[in-house]
Amino acid sequence: MLKKLISLIHHNQTILSAETAIRLSLCLTLITLLASTVQFSFAAKPASTNSPFGVLIADEYSNHEWNSTKILIHGIDVEIASPQTSDFANPFNGRDLTGWGYLNKNQEEIVFESFDGKNETTDGRFTGKDGIITVNPWDEVKGPHLITIWTRQEYPGDFSMTIEFRAGVNADSGIFLRGKQLQCRDYLVAGPYKELKNYKAQDWNKIEIVVKDNVARCTCNGEVLEEALTLPVTGPLGLEADRGLMEYRNIQIKTL
Repeated sequence: MLKKLISLIHHNQTILSAETAIRLSLCLTLITLLASTVQFSFAAKPASTNSPFGVLIADEYSNHEWNSTKILIHGIDVEIASPQTSDFANPFNGRDLTGWGYLNKNQEEIVFESFDGKNETTDGRFTGKDGIITVNPWDEVKGPHLITIWTRQEYPGDFSMTIEFRAGVNADSGIFLRGKQLQCRDYLVAGPYKELKNYKAQDWNKIEIVVKDNVARCTCNGEVLEEALTLPVTGPLGLEADRGLMEYRNIQIKTL
C-alpha cells in the first residue's frame, strides 16, 4: 500500500526534497497506524496548493457517509475521513429470512428462534423470497392466530425507514418499531386510516418513517398516518401476522 502511494506521487511528477521525504514518511506512518485499527482503503490526491501532496483515507464500503478532518503535519495536509454513523444493514436480504425470527418464551426468558437461511417460518405464516416478505393467511392447524416476526438487530437512535406493502382485501398486519405498532392494513376497508386519498387498494404503497428523539413520524404515499408516535429508546423491528394476505418489499433503513 505504501508503494502504491509513493508510485502515485511519482506519477504526478512531484519532486521530493530530503526534508519533504521525511515528512512523507511521518505521514505514512501515521496513516498506517490508523489503518491498523480501522478497515480503510487509500487514495492520494492534492490536498492544497501549498502542500506537496495530500492523502485521503477513504472508506472501502460505499454505504457509509463520511466527514473529513484535515490535519497539518510539518506543513503537509493529511485529510482523514471518518464515518458519521454507520448505516444500518437493510433487514431483509431479499432471498430468505436471515436476520429474522420469533421471540418465544421459555420459562422465564425470551428465546430468539432464528430463521437464518430459511424461506419460511415453522408455522408457514411468513415467507421470504424473490424480494418479498409475505404474511400468509392463518391456518389454525399450524399455529396461533396473532404472531410477529422480529429482526435480531435493534435500532436505537435517529433513523429513517421506507417499506412498501401490498394488502389483500381487508388484510390486517402491522409494523412494529421498537415494540410499538403502526397499523398496516387494507386501510380503506380495515381502517384505521380510512380517509387516505393516495392509498392504492391491492397495489403497492409506500410507508415512510422518520424517527427523531424517539418519536416517529409515519406517512403512507405522502399522507400522514401518525404525526408523533412515541417509541422506546431501542428495540427491534417487527411484522405482524393477523388477518389475510400482506406483502412487504424494499425495506430500507438509514441512520440520521
